[in-house]
Amino acid sequence: MLKINEQITIEDWELTEQFVRASGPGGQNVNKVATAVELRFEAERSPNLSDPIKRRLRRLAGRRWTKEGALVIQVSEERSQARNREIARERLSALIRKACEKPKRRIPTKVSANQKRKRVEAKKKRAEVKALRGRIDDS
Repeated sequence: MLKINEQITIEDWELTEQFVRASGPGGQNVNKVATAVELRFEAERSPNLSDPIKRRLRRLAGRRWTKEGALVIQVSEERSQARNREIARERLSALIRKACEKPKRRIPTKVSANQKRKRVEAKKKRAEVKALRGRIDDS
């Protein structure tokens, strides 16, 4: 069981861990030991997450969200399988905590009348400067 906060806990049946061989440098250790972890969280089926949290989690997850509604986190940073497992669980809980935060509603602002007036005056002044650059007529 993974505890996210006071209200949300993730049961063991919702998490699936699969250990695979990591890519990259590491010599023989990489070739013979499956240390990289792939943590799969069945977010869409989770009874512990509300619908708004699931929607925010889906947006935050991006490419890590599958068509089936699962969140997949891959970690291969450490040589230790246990440490990679801890990192994956920490990342999952951090992502869910971030999804629990309600985003602030944006209040649209309006341009003041004074700012509009100043802008128009500046445009007029600039147009006047450019108009004086033209040819002078003798007639």
